[in-house]
Amino acid sequence: MKKHAIEIFRNNGGQLRMSEAIAHGITRYMLYSLRDKGIIEQVSRGVYRLVELPPMSNPDLVTVGLRFPNAVICLISALSYHNITTQIPHAVSVAVKRDSRVPSLDYPPVQAHRFSNTAYIAGIDHHEIDGVTVKIYNPEKTVADCFKFRNKIGMEVVLEALKLYRSRQQFNLEKILTYAKICRVKNIMTPYLEASI
Repeated sequence: MKKHAIEIFRNNGGQLRMSEAIAHGITRYMLYSLRDKGIIEQVSRGVYRLVELPPMSNPDLVTVGLRFPNAVICLISALSYHNITTQIPHAVSVAVKRDSRVPSLDYPPVQAHRFSNTAYIAGIDHHEIDGVTVKIYNPEKTVADCFKFRNKIGMEVVLEALKLYRSRQQFNLEKILTYAKICRVKNIMTPYLEASI
Protein backbone atom coordinates (compact mmCIF):
# COMPACT_ATOMS: atom_id res chain seq x y z
CA MET A 1 0.00 0.00 0.00
CA LYS A 2 2.90 2.36 0.82
CA LYS A 3 4.44 1.93 -2.67
CA HIS A 4 1.01 2.47 -4.23
CA ALA A 5 0.53 5.70 -2.24
CA ILE A 6 3.98 7.00 -3.28
CA GLU A 7 3.13 6.18 -6.91
CA ILE A 8 -0.12 8.17 -6.63
CA PHE A 9 1.88 11.16 -5.34
CA ARG A 10 4.40 10.81 -8.22
CA ASN A 11 1.61 10.59 -10.80
CA ASN A 12 0.19 13.88 -9.46
CA GLY A 13 3.39 15.93 -9.56
CA GLY A 14 4.49 14.85 -6.07
CA GLN A 15 2.00 17.08 -4.22
CA LEU A 16 -1.56 16.50 -3.09
CA ARG A 17 -4.18 18.09 -0.91
CA MET A 18 -5.56 15.69 1.68
CA SER A 19 -8.94 15.61 -0.10
CA GLU A 20 -7.20 14.64 -3.37
CA ALA A 21 -5.17 11.91 -1.63
CA ILE A 22 -8.33 10.47 -0.07
CA ALA A 23 -10.11 10.60 -3.46
CA HIS A 24 -7.21 8.54 -4.87
CA GLY A 25 -7.66 5.92 -2.13
CA ILE A 26 -4.93 7.02 0.31
CA THR A 27 -6.30 6.94 3.86
CA ARG A 28 -5.57 9.61 6.45
CA TYR A 29 -3.74 6.93 8.43
CA MET A 30 -1.49 6.18 5.42
CA LEU A 31 -0.82 9.92 4.90
CA TYR A 32 0.22 10.35 8.54
CA SER A 33 2.31 7.19 8.36
CA LEU A 34 4.13 8.45 5.22
CA ARG A 35 4.68 11.80 6.94
CA ASP A 36 6.00 10.18 10.14
CA LYS A 37 8.41 8.02 8.12
CA GLY A 38 9.76 11.13 6.34
CA ILE A 39 8.52 10.08 2.89
CA ILE A 40 6.17 13.06 2.55
CA GLU A 41 6.16 16.43 4.29
CA GLN A 42 3.31 18.67 5.26
CA VAL A 43 3.68 21.94 3.31
CA SER A 44 0.61 23.55 4.87
CA ARG A 45 -2.49 22.35 6.65
CA GLY A 46 -3.96 19.69 4.38
CA VAL A 47 -1.19 19.89 1.73
CA TYR A 48 1.50 17.20 1.40
CA ARG A 49 4.44 16.67 -0.95
CA LEU A 50 7.12 14.02 -1.48
CA VAL A 51 10.34 14.79 0.37
CA GLU A 52 12.33 13.49 -2.64
CA LEU A 53 11.23 16.48 -4.75
CA PRO A 54 13.70 19.34 -5.18
CA PRO A 55 13.16 22.29 -2.82
CA MET A 56 10.27 24.54 -3.85
CA SER A 57 11.26 27.69 -5.72
CA ASN A 58 8.23 29.60 -4.46
CA PRO A 59 6.57 27.69 -1.60
CA ASP A 60 4.12 30.49 -0.71
CA LEU A 61 2.59 30.69 -4.19
CA VAL A 62 2.55 26.88 -4.50
CA THR A 63 0.76 26.51 -1.15
CA VAL A 64 -1.84 29.14 -2.06
CA GLY A 65 -2.27 27.58 -5.53
CA LEU A 66 -2.88 24.16 -3.99
CA ARG A 67 -5.14 25.29 -1.16
CA PHE A 68 -7.17 27.87 -3.11
CA PRO A 69 -7.24 26.88 -6.80
CA ASN A 70 -9.83 29.60 -7.59
CA ALA A 71 -7.79 32.44 -6.10
CA VAL A 72 -5.62 34.49 -8.47
CA ILE A 73 -2.27 35.93 -7.37
CA CYS A 74 -2.51 39.72 -7.70
CA LEU A 75 -1.11 43.13 -6.75
CA ILE A 76 2.33 43.13 -5.03
CA SER A 77 2.60 39.31 -5.14
CA ALA A 78 2.00 39.36 -8.91
CA LEU A 79 4.37 42.33 -9.36
CA SER A 80 7.02 40.36 -7.48
CA TYR A 81 6.42 37.23 -9.59
CA HIS A 82 6.79 39.28 -12.81
CA ASN A 83 9.86 41.05 -11.40
CA ILE A 84 8.35 44.54 -11.73
CA THR A 85 8.70 45.73 -8.14
CA THR A 86 11.39 46.09 -5.50
CA GLN A 87 8.78 45.44 -2.79
CA ILE A 88 8.94 42.18 -0.85
CA PRO A 89 5.42 40.84 -0.30
CA HIS A 90 4.62 40.32 3.40
CA ALA A 91 1.55 38.28 2.49
CA VAL A 92 0.32 36.54 -0.65
CA SER A 93 -2.17 38.89 -2.31
CA VAL A 94 -5.01 37.06 -4.02
CA ALA A 95 -8.09 38.10 -5.93
CA VAL A 96 -11.39 36.33 -5.36
CA LYS A 97 -14.82 36.87 -6.88
CA ARG A 98 -16.91 39.35 -4.95
CA ASP A 99 -19.36 36.68 -3.75
CA SER A 100 -16.86 33.93 -2.85
CA ARG A 101 -15.41 32.93 0.50
CA VAL A 102 -12.23 34.77 1.48
CA PRO A 103 -9.30 32.35 1.80
CA SER A 104 -7.34 32.31 5.02
CA LEU A 105 -4.21 30.42 6.04
CA ASP A 106 -1.98 30.38 9.09
CA TYR A 107 1.04 30.28 6.81
CA PRO A 108 1.75 31.87 4.45
CA PRO A 109 -0.40 34.87 5.38
CA VAL A 110 -2.97 35.61 2.66
CA GLN A 111 -4.42 39.02 1.86
CA ALA A 112 -7.63 38.60 -0.14
CA HIS A 113 -9.18 41.27 -2.34
CA ARG A 114 -12.69 41.02 -3.76
CA PHE A 115 -12.95 41.70 -7.49
CA SER A 116 -16.04 42.11 -9.65
CA ASN A 117 -16.59 39.10 -11.92
CA THR A 118 -15.38 41.02 -14.99
CA ALA A 119 -12.20 42.22 -13.28
CA TYR A 120 -11.63 38.80 -11.69
CA ILE A 121 -11.64 36.78 -14.93
CA ALA A 122 -9.62 39.24 -17.05
CA GLY A 123 -5.89 38.68 -17.55
CA ILE A 124 -5.42 35.35 -15.77
CA ASP A 125 -2.31 33.42 -16.81
CA HIS A 126 -1.61 29.86 -15.63
CA HIS A 127 1.98 29.34 -14.47
CA GLU A 128 3.56 26.01 -13.61
CA ILE A 129 5.51 26.46 -10.35
CA ASP A 130 7.11 23.36 -8.84
CA GLY A 131 4.63 21.13 -10.67
CA VAL A 132 1.59 23.09 -9.47
CA THR A 133 -0.54 25.28 -11.72
CA VAL A 134 -0.90 28.70 -10.13
CA LYS A 135 -3.19 31.45 -11.46
CA ILE A 136 -1.41 34.82 -11.68
CA TYR A 137 -2.58 37.97 -13.43
CA ASN A 138 -0.43 38.99 -16.40
CA PRO A 139 1.83 42.07 -16.00
CA GLU A 140 -0.55 44.47 -17.79
CA LYS A 141 -3.58 43.44 -15.71
CA THR A 142 -1.45 43.61 -12.56
CA VAL A 143 -0.40 47.21 -13.31
CA ALA A 144 -4.07 48.17 -13.89
CA ASP A 145 -5.08 46.42 -10.63
CA CYS A 146 -2.38 48.35 -8.78
CA PHE A 147 -3.85 51.63 -10.00
CA LYS A 148 -7.26 50.41 -8.82
CA PHE A 149 -5.87 49.60 -5.35
CA ARG A 150 -3.43 52.55 -5.24
CA ASN A 151 -4.85 53.82 -1.95
CA LYS A 152 -4.12 50.45 -0.31
CA ILE A 153 -0.67 49.73 -1.74
CA GLY A 154 0.64 53.29 -2.19
CA MET A 155 1.11 55.39 -5.32
CA GLU A 156 4.92 55.09 -5.15
CA VAL A 157 4.60 51.29 -5.53
CA VAL A 158 2.26 51.76 -8.50
CA LEU A 159 4.53 54.25 -10.29
CA GLU A 160 7.60 52.08 -9.69
CA ALA A 161 5.72 49.09 -11.15
CA LEU A 162 4.78 51.10 -14.25
CA LYS A 163 8.39 52.26 -14.69
CA LEU A 164 9.83 48.74 -14.24
CA TYR A 165 7.17 47.26 -16.51
CA ARG A 166 8.23 49.69 -19.24
CA SER A 167 11.91 48.76 -18.85
CA ARG A 168 11.59 44.98 -18.26
CA GLN A 169 8.55 43.83 -20.20
CA GLN A 170 7.48 44.30 -23.78
CA PHE A 171 5.45 47.47 -23.33
CA ASN A 172 1.93 46.97 -24.67
CA LEU A 173 -0.07 50.19 -24.31
CA GLU A 174 -3.18 48.74 -25.96
CA LYS A 175 -3.25 45.79 -23.56
CA ILE A 176 -2.76 48.02 -20.50
CA LEU A 177 -5.56 50.35 -21.63
CA THR A 178 -7.88 47.37 -22.15
CA TYR A 179 -7.32 46.24 -18.55
CA ALA A 180 -7.48 49.84 -17.29
CA LYS A 181 -10.96 50.08 -18.81
CA ILE A 182 -12.04 46.76 -17.25
CA CYS A 183 -10.71 47.91 -13.85
CA ARG A 184 -12.37 51.33 -14.33
CA VAL A 185 -9.12 53.26 -13.94
CA LYS A 186 -8.53 54.34 -17.54
CA ASN A 187 -9.03 58.05 -16.80
CA ILE A 188 -6.68 57.84 -13.82
CA MET A 189 -4.00 55.83 -15.67
CA THR A 190 -3.98 57.69 -19.00
CA PRO A 191 -1.93 60.75 -17.85
CA TYR A 192 0.70 58.44 -16.28
CA LEU A 193 0.84 56.29 -19.40
CA GLU A 194 1.17 59.35 -21.67
CA ALA A 195 3.93 60.76 -19.45
CA SER A 196 5.87 57.51 -19.66
CA ILE A 197 5.73 57.18 -23.48
